[in-house]
Amino acid sequence: MKWRTRVTELLGITYPIIQGGLAYLAYADLAAAVSNAGGLGQITAMSLDGPEQLREEIRKVKEKTDRPFGVNFAIGQHGRPFAHMLEAALDEGVPVVSVTGGNPAPFFEQLKGTNVKKLVLVAAVRQAVKAEELGADAVMVVGQEGGGHLGKYDTGTFVLIPKVVDSVSIPVIASGGIADGRGLMAALALGAEGIEMGTRFIATKECVHAHPAYKEMILNATENDTVIIKRSLGAPGRVLANAWAEKILEIERQGGTYDDLKEYISGEANRRFIYEGKVDEGFAWAGQAIGLIHDVPSVAELFARMIEEAEQIRRRWAN
Repeated sequence: MKWRTRVTELLGITYPIIQGGLAYLAYADLAAAVSNAGGLGQITAMSLDGPEQLREEIRKVKEKTDRPFGVNFAIGQHGRPFAHMLEAALDEGVPVVSVTGGNPAPFFEQLKGTNVKKLVLVAAVRQAVKAEELGADAVMVVGQEGGGHLGKYDTGTFVLIPKVVDSVSIPVIASGGIADGRGLMAALALGAEGIEMGTRFIATKECVHAHPAYKEMILNATENDTVIIKRSLGAPGRVLANAWAEKILEIERQGGTYDDLKEYISGEANRRFIYEGKVDEGFAWAGQAIGLIHDVPSVAELFARMIEEAEQIRRRWAN
């Protein structure tokens, strides 16, 4: 069956499946595997130390695949400068960039005159409309089921996707709570033209930076085993439920400030969990899709399974 949508045509990919930015995890092995499987793999830029490290990671991807891939820029991370990082990506000829967590206007200004495809992650209709006005080629729309940073309105994927589809003319990519071929087909039925997955890709063989204990927690968790932290800071994000996350929530309930929270929500606390497997000494991002994840396949195996599930659904619909 053909899987042609405006997203596959825009990005030059076989299947309308995009791998999320995944802070501290989305590097060459995973990005290349996703692209080789027919989707769009991505490198996370702002988790790297600087432009030379980004160049090195981009070159590694090019050694592993000749297919399109992207670089994700989480530009909202404490206002860290991104211009020199984007310049490195442009120098290396990256065909796609995505922006999360901040105002994409200055980012797009730097991209003027290039043919780079621009994706923006949004969590509300207003943000999607603004992204289109600024020149985004497509929007990735995350419902509140997703892992990592979310919107402030707790709108679920099933409502948010068709609302955005009705509000913009550019392609919509659905994200949040999607982990299999059923989610892919549901997204297409809602009017999206592709999907983005984050949590599902953590539990793959090629996500080599994720500690086995992190993957094991994802496998053993249910859809009820996540919590949302940082609401009090206006930056809600979904993480695996553990003692560390409960401590964050307790500080928030007591009216704690950013200074009270910063050591608990730091990148160091995140890396202790996801890199070192110290599951009681840090936090780890994860979406409610953990309830649908029960194994750690290769990316190629995951894609084959998802496409088979989706095509079975197509055949059922045809009958």
